[in-house]
Amino acid sequence: MEMYLLILALVAAWYWIDSIGSREQAIACGQELAERTNLQLLDESVSCRKVWFARNSRGRLQLQRTYQFEVSAHGSDRMVCELVLLGRHMTQWHIPPYLQAVSSNPLY
Repeated sequence: MEMYLLILALVAAWYWIDSIGSREQAIACGQELAERTNLQLLDESVSCRKVWFARNSRGRLQLQRTYQFEVSAHGSDRMVCELVLLGRHMTQWHIPPYLQAVSSNPLY
């Protein structure tokens, strides 16, 4: 019985440590996506919404996590975005369409 509890504790510790690393990777990916699309990542609002198993390109089983995060185009709006990590590699992302702020010069 103690052996099962020890194995369960080790698996739980591994999952916790792996989840921390994956969240840090998701924050970095979210920041990169926001910068590429001229958006601002809000409050490091990255949160894991879904975890399941999927196969990578080599056919190995890995954890696939879906993260949601919020970005802003103008500072007063919030848009919910999503990215998917398979292991530590981003495989999918979605940012909803938005209007970019257009700088206008007054006509004289």
